[in-house]
Amino acid sequence: MKYNTKGVCSRSITFDVKDNKVTDVQFEGGCSGNTQGVARLVEGMDIDEAIKRMKGIRCGFKSTSCPDQLALALLAYKDGIGKAE
Repeated sequence: MKYNTKGVCSRSITFDVKDNKVTDVQFEGGCSGNTQGVARLVEGMDIDEAIKRMKGIRCGFKSTSCPDQLALALLAYKDGIGKAE
């Protein structure tokens, strides 16, 4: 699934979910080291656990962050948005 981010430096996030596990996470743009770190940390993680850990994280004074955007992308996936992409 490809998710277009809002309010952060990264432009989009692509990922897959297999057997309820998050896989193949890639951020387009953003802070390379941080986004690579987040992608590797959630690799193979249960989708609900990933959402629980990342939802609500803020970046500085922004109301969101790249990890929060990934959580929102995973929630959108669970709600059926983008499953056909």
